[in-house]
Amino acid sequence: MSASAGTGVFLLSLMSIPTCFLFNYFIYSNSADAFFFAGCTTVLILAMPAYSMIMKKAPKDPLFYVYAVYAFLSVVNLIIGLENDNIIDGFVTFYLKQADPHINTAHGHMISYWDGCVHYPIYLLMIAAIAWGDSYRDFGLYWVGSFLMRAVVYILGNAVGKYETHVGPLFLLHMLYISVSVWACLRVLSQPSIHDVQTTNIQEAQRKSLLRRPLDLLFIIYLIPAWAFCVFRGLVALDCSSKCCRDYTQLYEPYLKDPSAYPKIQMLVSLLYSGPYYILALYGLLVPGCEWMPDLTLVHSGAVAQAQFCHIGASLHTRTPFSYRVPADSQMLFLLINVLYAVVPQALCYRCCTRPDFFLRPTPEKKKKRCQ
Repeated sequence: MSASAGTGVFLLSLMSIPTCFLFNYFIYSNSADAFFFAGCTTVLILAMPAYSMIMKKAPKDPLFYVYAVYAFLSVVNLIIGLENDNIIDGFVTFYLKQADPHINTAHGHMISYWDGCVHYPIYLLMIAAIAWGDSYRDFGLYWVGSFLMRAVVYILGNAVGKYETHVGPLFLLHMLYISVSVWACLRVLSQPSIHDVQTTNIQEAQRKSLLRRPLDLLFIIYLIPAWAFCVFRGLVALDCSSKCCRDYTQLYEPYLKDPSAYPKIQMLVSLLYSGPYYILALYGLLVPGCEWMPDLTLVHSGAVAQAQFCHIGASLHTRTPFSYRVPADSQMLFLLINVLYAVVPQALCYRCCTRPDFFLRPTPEKKKKRCQ
């Protein structure tokens, strides 16, 4: 498969910038008709080479076209985030005036930035892998975790939070995006896992005790307090009446009480899913042959990265009411704990995916040859 199709998608995604600007200008311009036709003509002329590159050798995988659309929308989301923060102007003003109020919250800002800065390169990497005929399962699993965390928190936060009565047509359109994305997640999860590791390497890795695996020992030491921290913040979100929970909310993370309900939902989702994950990961690092470990760490690392990015950013963002922002004298400790909570799972994922010997099992064919 030629790389021209992937290049065409990249060029088409960049067309979102002039498209947003021209449509915004068309709505607010006095000479709307003339400029609209001129603008559409310009966009079509610029997009034609990219479209021809895609259709020249169009891939058969339907996810190629799904990710192509998502790449376009990711750039749009980045533009929305930048204009919401007044960094740029005149690109999506018309949309921000008509959009559901959820997009103007601090959490909505962080979602826009995450989609434009993280999901966008992931889409391009998966598109390039499809165009070259390579496997994109690892990138796909990371995206699955990130997307699921984003979707669950955003939908539940909209349903029970401050803006629960402001569900309009744009939210229903967002549900269509969720439905297509869930289908894409199922397609990614159904792809087979491929690990090219020799049987002798697997046996050698699994014979090592925990003391001979110092990096795994460090991860195990981390997982225990990480689980406790996850449970603790879940209890805080559930309005635990103990003094330590009240003090933590007041002194370190008052954002957990924000009426938008996104942080509370975030902590409850982490309690229900990240909590059991830490126990499973602890088991996987102690017992050899847990073949699900690399995939599980990929999904969880994507989810926790998205969650912590949005939580840290929204806790400090100016769109968050001042009384719910992190106090100035607690910001360093807040950042240290939350950044560590986000980064270590990425390191664990990297270790499990790059050196999966300990988690694999020899195939029956290889066992038979070894016995002979």
